[in-house]
Amino acid sequence: MSGPATGRPASVPVAWLAVVLLWSTTPLAINWSLEGGSFAFAVFSRMLIGLLCAVLVLLTTGVGFPLRREVWPAYLVGGASLFGTMLCTYWGAQFIHSGLLSVIFGLSPLVTSVMAVLWLKERALTPVRVVGMLLALGGLVIVFGDGQGLGSPQAGIGLAAVLLAVFINSAGLVWMKRVAGHTPPLAITAGVMLVSLPLFGLAWLITDGHWPASLPLRSQLAIAYLGVFGSVLGFALYYYLMKHMDAAALALITVVTPLLALFLGRFLNDEALPAQVWAGAALISAGLFLHQRGLPALPARLRRRTS
Repeated sequence: MSGPATGRPASVPVAWLAVVLLWSTTPLAINWSLEGGSFAFAVFSRMLIGLLCAVLVLLTTGVGFPLRREVWPAYLVGGASLFGTMLCTYWGAQFIHSGLLSVIFGLSPLVTSVMAVLWLKERALTPVRVVGMLLALGGLVIVFGDGQGLGSPQAGIGLAAVLLAVFINSAGLVWMKRVAGHTPPLAITAGVMLVSLPLFGLAWLITDGHWPASLPLRSQLAIAYLGVFGSVLGFALYYYLMKHMDAAALALITVVTPLLALFLGRFLNDEALPAQVWAGAALISAGLFLHQRGLPALPARLRRRTS
């Protein structure tokens, strides 16, 4: 069934809202998943559940799981990127509030566009986009501030780790654009998890290697939620939206989720964030909006007057 005005499926708005909700709750779930166990155990468990779910969906839907030689570059690049991104993210999440995870990750489109210009020679940096980047950079400086009230005395290194995760993730996205073919998105997700899972397991063995003696129920549910919904359903819906929405509307997800994640962290996890974080998050969101959508167009009547 399609919407009467746009011709796109009526399920698209529902999918868009679902992705916003999933990605807004993911940072909080990451923080909860760290309760009672090490960061390496939390991320390894999530990826194991995610891989099992992705393979099960592929097999039951008949999409298949291609293992041909030509698909492995995408799996390897994506797997290396996922490993570096998630390991830095989970390590940094030990020291900062959940809302900040989403705020910092909201910078991904900006970093990705710069890397695309440098590596792929894409001409994507218009003056408006540069202004958006500067606004977001100013917001980031405000968020860092003096580091007070951000989650722990080690908040600075936590933020630095998440920033590193953003750069790794952005580099992986640009590199994937070079090597990804026509493999179904869910199959790529499963292949990326297949490559990264042994690395996550090795990281767990090196840094900890012990099964938690007592894992709180909230932590267990958070890990399961991240594996099923955050890792599989979220990306499947996002790839679905990529086929049915224009890039500008899709990009608004990265503008909405950081602010919603801040509110969720405040009201569901009692995260008391200083005013500097809210001010910085607002600047980052404004910068993202300019970068992703540009300035609003003038009405036709005003354009005629100014021409």
